[in-house]
Amino acid sequence: MKEQPGITVRDVMRTSVTEVDGSIDVMEAMRVMKRVGATCLVVRKHHEHDEYGMVLFSDIAKQVIARDRAPERVNVFEIMAKPVIAVRPDMSLRNCARLFERFGISHALVIEDDAVVGIVSYYLIVLGGLDLD
Repeated sequence: MKEQPGITVRDVMRTSVTEVDGSIDVMEAMRVMKRVGATCLVVRKHHEHDEYGMVLFSDIAKQVIARDRAPERVNVFEIMAKPVIAVRPDMSLRNCARLFERFGISHALVIEDDAVVGIVSYYLIVLGGLDLD
């Protein structure tokens, strides 16, 4: 397998991003994820000097289901990652994959002009960035 030359995060990122408030409970977050077909949600900033958060399916599995906590009694802000690592849309896929490995993450927000424009994951990097022929 060989990386395609010139492929950037913008070329593979998911642009359909769902934002939620951190005060919703995990049960509602799971309903939203199911409705929109997402495996992660962006948690909105509370004010302009705040940072974005993110909640993944794996956060729910590890911090709610595995610990036998009631999802309707746990708020998203209790289990989310915040602040999250963000990348630029023009970052190369190779550098993005290296960043993921270095920091032990599987997803990152894609930020442009102080706004979330997408999400990138290992899944998207591998399927979108490699020539499998």
